[in-house]
Amino acid sequence: MSASSVSLAAPIANVPEWSVTELASALKRTLEDAFGHVRLKGEISGYRGPHGSGHAYFSLKDGGAKIDAVIWKGTMLRLRHKPKEGLEVVVTGRITTYPGKSAYQIVVDSLEPAGAGAWMALLEERRRTLAAEGLFDAARKRPVPYLPLVVGVVTSPTGAVIRDILHRLADRFPRPVLVWPVRVQGEGAAEEIAAAIHGFNALEPGGAIPRPDVLIVARGGGSIEDLWCFNEEIVVRAAAASAIPLISAVGHETDVTLIDHAADRRAPTPTGAAEMAVPVLHELLIDLESLSRRHAGALLRLVEQRRGELRGLARALPGPEALLAQKRQRLDLAEARLAPALAANARDAQGRLNRALQGLARNPPSLRLARARERLAAIDHRPRHALERVLAVQGERLNGVSRRLDRAPGQGLERLAGRLSRATALFSSLNYRSVLARGYALVLDGAGTPVGSAQAARAAGHLTVEFADGRVAASVGGAPAPETPPEPARPAPRRAAKRKEPAAETKKAPVTGAVQGSLFES
Repeated sequence: MSASSVSLAAPIANVPEWSVTELASALKRTLEDAFGHVRLKGEISGYRGPHGSGHAYFSLKDGGAKIDAVIWKGTMLRLRHKPKEGLEVVVTGRITTYPGKSAYQIVVDSLEPAGAGAWMALLEERRRTLAAEGLFDAARKRPVPYLPLVVGVVTSPTGAVIRDILHRLADRFPRPVLVWPVRVQGEGAAEEIAAAIHGFNALEPGGAIPRPDVLIVARGGGSIEDLWCFNEEIVVRAAAASAIPLISAVGHETDVTLIDHAADRRAPTPTGAAEMAVPVLHELLIDLESLSRRHAGALLRLVEQRRGELRGLARALPGPEALLAQKRQRLDLAEARLAPALAANARDAQGRLNRALQGLARNPPSLRLARARERLAAIDHRPRHALERVLAVQGERLNGVSRRLDRAPGQGLERLAGRLSRATALFSSLNYRSVLARGYALVLDGAGTPVGSAQAARAAGHLTVEFADGRVAASVGGAPAPETPPEPARPAPRRAAKRKEPAAETKKAPVTGAVQGSLFES
């Protein structure tokens, strides 16, 4: 071994040995101590959403390098802006290493979009999403009351905004004001603003704390990052769900946030919101005084008009003497005619009475009564004789009807018997057995159907020939004859119904008609 080789080996042998874990831990401490917390700006790459454990893993990259990033579950739940693939962000966190992969990474504590362009893109995307749900529809907006009894304000209690609102309300129309203090910027501001809106709506009308009739959500001007809490979904939904009419006054006139779309009215400034909330008391007093004067003048003019109309009508009416003169004259004339009319009426009544007395003297009631008795004695027996004659005539008519009724059943039976005899004779003449009795025969096939031609007989083969006194089996073409089928049972002859003889005094000779003979007799 040469001297040079010995001199090189000796220093290496004196270096202490490190295990891999010890070296990884030392590098981890050195990196964390040297950098601590840093702010990085880059584009999110490889983001696939939270892991099953709730942690999120992705990379931040720019044009020249890339670093791994991790967001633990607890931090992920607190973030206002969630990471998205391709979004340029600014993150704050601490640099550390992951010994299992010999790689360094940043553990993210906060995340926000980088630059106004990213903020506006995120704002536009959220606006489209909430608008699609109908939260910005004009039909949902409620009118602001003309004169609220209580005004509720959601804003910071230490800024100039609340002083401007209170000052403007005092100048226009002093009203009781309830202030719900909240943070209007930074982490947790959106939750406080939404809770304040819900809290005002939760107050009971007529309770210990009066419920506002109108709400004002206000903040001064600032950058888009400063006003971002008013673009948060929780704030927008709380404003849209508010049952109390809400006026938004966030930023300056050129600043537009999402709560402006969900509110019932948008004011360009907090001072403008106060002007929208209440009218001007001085102007109301002037209007009221003007209306009062107009009302009083209108009443005076109406009274004068009615007074003039009444005077005109009074002049057209006649006086009391003119109204009573004609009636008084008619009364005097009636009084003058009354005495002569009563005297004439009395004389007329006396004349009628005298004439009646003279008539009674010439024809007294006793004489009239005697004459009536004579007429009654003369007609005493005439009604009885007339009734006896009527009863005798009706009795003779009743006996004649009774005799006709006694003869009617016998005559009806005779007519029915004649019809039955004619029907029996016709049936006998049309019965085919009468034809068989004259020497004819009926040929039937095996099914009992009449055979009407030689061809049908040859086709049937076995036949049955029916004569007047029975049936005979036959065959066609030399085939053995079948057994003679039994003769069908003939119906028993029908007995003629016995005729009821009419009564002796009404019995007549029976009416007989000519019986039709058989159509087949020679």
